[in-house]
Amino acid sequence: MSAFWRSPAFVLFAATAIILIANGSRQSFGLFVVPISTDLGWGRSEFAWAIATQNLVMGCAAPFVAAIGDRLGPIRVIAISAVLYVTGIALISISTTPESMILSAGFVVGLGAAGVGFTLPLALVGRVAPPQSRVFWLGIVTAGGSAGQFVFAPTSTALIDSFGWSGGLTILAIIIAITVPLALSMKAGSAETLAKPDHQSLAAALSEASRHRGYWLLVMGFFVCGFHVQFVGTHLPGFIEDAGADTYLAAWALGTIGLFNIAGTIIAGRMGSRWSKKNLLCLLYLARAALFMTFIYLPVNAVTVLSFAAIMGLLWLSTVPLTSGIVAQVFGPRYMGTLFGIVFLSHQLGSFAGVALGGILYDLYGTYEAVWWIAIALGCLAALIHWGIDEAPLERPITEQDVAIQNKAGEKIS
Repeated sequence: MSAFWRSPAFVLFAATAIILIANGSRQSFGLFVVPISTDLGWGRSEFAWAIATQNLVMGCAAPFVAAIGDRLGPIRVIAISAVLYVTGIALISISTTPESMILSAGFVVGLGAAGVGFTLPLALVGRVAPPQSRVFWLGIVTAGGSAGQFVFAPTSTALIDSFGWSGGLTILAIIIAITVPLALSMKAGSAETLAKPDHQSLAAALSEASRHRGYWLLVMGFFVCGFHVQFVGTHLPGFIEDAGADTYLAAWALGTIGLFNIAGTIIAGRMGSRWSKKNLLCLLYLARAALFMTFIYLPVNAVTVLSFAAIMGLLWLSTVPLTSGIVAQVFGPRYMGTLFGIVFLSHQLGSFAGVALGGILYDLYGTYEAVWWIAIALGCLAALIHWGIDEAPLERPITEQDVAIQNKAGEKIS
């Protein structure tokens, strides 16, 4: 047991558990839209704006939080972010005005999620994983988020039914608090990897990525992933309930997405270790567009909703191990946190657009149809964007700066 505690495998386990709890709880926020809006006398857009702000803050903070983690070590940053995340959830439970909801659900939760969400745990696992298994390990961590969605969707519904939305959020905050000791427990298993000397500065890594055409294509493409995931995650429950279906069907739809994406992300990670990751991403985005187009023409009932959820689950976060895998493959794992954090910023800008646009257009027209068609068009565009990515690893010449950095690191170790 002691050997496992100090191994990279334990880092994989702990990071997966953190993602399970943090992402699973965050993906269940859509279930709170209707009860909060109804109880406080709001339209759908008020709470949607708070969730949209959360995604925007999370995305804007992610590159900076990741850069701090890359320079000072990710463990403490993840732990501090977990404390912020728990605090934000607790504050939502006592928020009764749109302004306080944006502050708690938007800014505080968003800042916490920037560190405890995908970026830093994925970067840490990417650094400790064996190179030949890196994409597969990233798929396992991402699958944790999907498993969390499966667990937290029905759990959140049960908490709302039993304790109301405010009491349910308070209990949710207590559950999420376990992420703090989980984060601190990863120190032993990652110590050896994080102590290795740097052969490239952060500034050099950022400069290198900024000149790479494929990196910017990846940034643009991940915007679409954020739009799709957060639009569906936030507004699918309302879409289902508007059709007259039972509230529990919405919860089971989100849970089914999470359940099937456990398989989807692991399969994507395994396939990404063998085949072209950019080609797989092209197929994923086209499949999403085709699925959305089919779903909006079908009647809303248990069979169609759960079938949609199952297929969407296979495609849901399967983009994450492939996208982060391209970053690590092209630029190396050393500054994966910062570089993937910038890509993730684009994802969160898309999330902001998907959540906000869904709420605004619904309040204007009383339907989500226009947003579904926007999601379809973006899926087709993303497939074209990813087709142009060069995923070959960069060859770096040894420079005098690299030698100086390595010698300086060697002097510190000796």
